Amino acid sequence: MWRRWAFFRQFKLNLIRLLRLRDSPERIARGMALGLFIGMSPTFGVQMVLALFAAILLRENKLAAILGVWVTNPVTAPFIYGLEYEFGRILLALPHPEMQLQFNYHFLKLFGWQVILPLSLGSLLFGIAAAVIGYILTLKFVPVLRLWRIPRWPRRRKKRDK
Repeated sequence: MWRRWAFFRQFKLNLIRLLRLRDSPERIARGMALGLFIGMSPTFGVQMVLALFAAILLRENKLAAILGVWVTNPVTAPFIYGLEYEFGRILLALPHPEMQLQFNYHFLKLFGWQVILPLSLGSLLFGIAAAVIGYILTLKFVPVLRLWRIPRWPRRRKKRDK
């Protein structure tokens, strides 16, 4: 039954890849924190490239950084970005932007800053929080999870002809 659910299988495979990394838990945790921070940024679509580039520059674990980016995926991104925008808008004490019927350059310029500024502030704060929490959890759980024996997926047995 579980074999049919691709999401759970992919999650398990990514967990196995993360645990089998031949790197220290400290570097894996730093790579995960970097990936989570970039994953919370409003750069949807280029986050994996940014995480890989930043991990190379900072000499952190590349695979952990790429796996951390997947905190924002097509399912979770609307909720995360919505929360980040609202949090930033409340912190900046900005009203909700008003939509106009006429779309011109002035409207797009004004509307863009009313969305980009709160979203950037919210994503910065959420990114820092996610990076700190992810770093601590990864640092604590990688040594413990390396001791576990992760079983293989059950295989279908072929019926023998007699």
